Amino acid sequence: MTTTTPCSATTAEKVFPTFIRYVSANVLGMIGYSCYILADTFFVARGIGSDAIAALNLVLPAFSLLNGTGLMIGMGAAARYSLSSGRADSKIHRTIFTQALQLAFIAMLFFFSIGLFFARPLCVLLGADGTTLPHAIPYISILLMFSPLFLCNNLLNCFVRNDGEPRLSMTAMLVGSLTNIVLDYIFIYPMQLGMTGAALATATAPLVGMSILSMHFWKKKNQFHLVKTRIHLKTAVDICRLGVSSLVAELSSGIVILVFNMLTLKFSGTIGLAAYSILANIALVLVAIFTGIGQGIQPIVSSHPGKNGAPVRHQVRRYALSTALLMAFIAYLVVFVFAVPIADLFNKDKNPLLTSMAAEGMRIYFVSLFFSGINMVSATYLSASDQPVPGFIISILRGLVLILPIAFLLAALFGMTGIWLCLPVTEAIVCVVTFFFLRKF
Repeated sequence: MTTTTPCSATTAEKVFPTFIRYVSANVLGMIGYSCYILADTFFVARGIGSDAIAALNLVLPAFSLLNGTGLMIGMGAAARYSLSSGRADSKIHRTIFTQALQLAFIAMLFFFSIGLFFARPLCVLLGADGTTLPHAIPYISILLMFSPLFLCNNLLNCFVRNDGEPRLSMTAMLVGSLTNIVLDYIFIYPMQLGMTGAALATATAPLVGMSILSMHFWKKKNQFHLVKTRIHLKTAVDICRLGVSSLVAELSSGIVILVFNMLTLKFSGTIGLAAYSILANIALVLVAIFTGIGQGIQPIVSSHPGKNGAPVRHQVRRYALSTALLMAFIAYLVVFVFAVPIADLFNKDKNPLLTSMAAEGMRIYFVSLFFSGINMVSATYLSASDQPVPGFIISILRGLVLILPIAFLLAALFGMTGIWLCLPVTEAIVCVVTFFFLRKF
């Protein structure tokens, strides 16, 4: 018995409509999803103050690890599900969803335990002090204790998307984000719950998303189900292998934030940290565009394995890279022109130094979009093509190996300007490596 996914029969000539359907839905969905943190940033900045926004930025790396783990399991398992779609009678195709859910459960236990017992040491490790700890502890402890919702939502989103429902996946992410924004306002302003309210609003969104995604199980065309099986080490490793570039991509954001927090505190104090926190949270939304493009092409690419699928894969790659460059140009143009009013939105105390520092940083820092779009989309494309090693190399170079020494070097040479330059320089260097791999595969 064989089966096909809804995008597996696409030909090179007819791939563009499928590309548009999947990518547009996922880009919109990911932008909505990323508004979790941006909404928190806006309401925290306006409703609580600069110490709270600094605390929010300090704990973002922990949230990146949680979200990245969910994406690693979800993207890796969904990629294997699509790659094995022509062998539906095989055990891996029938059991991969259940085994991914079991793997997610193990991750849930880890994050829940950290949130319940070790929230304070974690916040201290991330750089929180006497002024930021009271805001950081309740926020990160709630998010980590609600990790089952985040992990299951990521997993279900990936499988629903690969099962031919990109629009349902998009709807779930957008409605979840809208719920988060509404609850942010209610919890922070009328109810005066502070950071606890911001965290509860964020934790509620995946529950709403899963409620919408559950509609997929009511449809007869649903092809993945819970089955009786045990998790196998080989399958768990395979899931992580295919999805690790997604984890590293998320972790890179967290690592950049962690290092930049240290450097901005050293060179510009709390004002510098607040300025960088504005950039970091805007970056989450802009980078989500490229994550959405990558997630959108993954089902199409994974459904066309081997030499026979190469024409479709290469066509999708051309569309994806062109779209990434176009979106980078539009995003940078908006940021460059409106840098000052964007910074003012998050400046409750109307501090002119904060506005000027954040605006200057945006215009330099977001030059990286032109390179990071190519790198992120390419890493996902390679993993979806069952080439996880080059995808991992791209992700680890941009997220850890290069960015750390470059950050310290440029900061030592040029101060805050060097910090803003770090990401564009790193992404440009990695882009050279990316094109080498794309020529090879």
